[in-house]
Amino acid sequence: MLDADRCWQAVCARDAMQDGQFVFAVRSTGIYCRPSCPARRPRRDNVSFHAAASDAAAAGFRPCKRCSPQGQSPAEQLDALVVAACRLLTDSEQRLTLAQLAARIGLSASHLARAFKARTGLTPNAWSAAQRRTRLDTQLAKADSVLDAALAAGYSGTRALYQLGEALSPAQRRRQAAGECLRYAIAACPLGQVLLASSAKGVCAVLFADSPAALEEELRQRFAAAHLQRDDNGLGDWLQQLLAHLQEPQRAAQLPLDIRGTVFQQQVWRALQQIPPGQTRNYAELAAQLDSHPRAVARACASNALGLLVPCHRVIASNGSLSGYRWGLARKAALLKQEASASLEP
Repeated sequence: MLDADRCWQAVCARDAMQDGQFVFAVRSTGIYCRPSCPARRPRRDNVSFHAAASDAAAAGFRPCKRCSPQGQSPAEQLDALVVAACRLLTDSEQRLTLAQLAARIGLSASHLARAFKARTGLTPNAWSAAQRRTRLDTQLAKADSVLDAALAAGYSGTRALYQLGEALSPAQRRRQAAGECLRYAIAACPLGQVLLASSAKGVCAVLFADSPAALEEELRQRFAAAHLQRDDNGLGDWLQQLLAHLQEPQRAAQLPLDIRGTVFQQQVWRALQQIPPGQTRNYAELAAQLDSHPRAVARACASNALGLLVPCHRVIASNGSLSGYRWGLARKAALLKQEASASLEP
């Protein structure tokens, strides 16, 4: 039995999560719609609710042409087309231009570009490049040479590999980072235990946990092939700066960073670094700023290895809730409370 009040609330909110749970029909127009229909909201006394599209049709109502309540919604249709575009990009032996891809999919190039970026956080070209890099990582571990790995991954040679601007060279990645040494230090902090890890370029990880053992395990998972060396003395000054940052957010630690991620992830992380202490942004706001999708922004935040220094804790849900946090909501709440208190001090 449908709850009419809850159904009406979903219609008023255009709640896409309720699509497929019921449809609503409008007596004055004779049309039925899905809850997320973007059309003008009808008067409540003209609306009835039906558990299925077939029930509304049996009652004499016609399906809305705008939201297609009897089948896939326009958004679901675009989802399917983007999936098909990804498959074409993956399976094609030659690189496809945006115009060629759009012609194969049956959309205009501009429409496909907007839909693709909204769902993946990347343009088709950037997505295809990311897939080639993923294939390259797979090939580097088993190829006889970097050139063989590059050709198998779809590159025309090795020149482009050395222009990616990554922390590790292709040769190092082929050896599964066996030649890289990361130093790390651990200390107690107001959030439990904190680990700071550094490469030759700068800080590459700041992690939180309840115990040193848990921190070391996460570090091993993130940098499985690197040689890890504990160096509390050598990293003592940087660790003290980090602890001071935790206690007094206005004294932000000025440390060199070795930020490792995709082009899109680094765009998101740079945007996070621009959020002032004591303030927050929601995923939708960041997505609009980056011309992306909230889910893509959320995935980038979840991949961040530089807790505190790349402040993913300053991103909250659109409804004001804390949403997720890699190192636990209690730590996120504590960080935001500390920053809010510090921002109020004279």
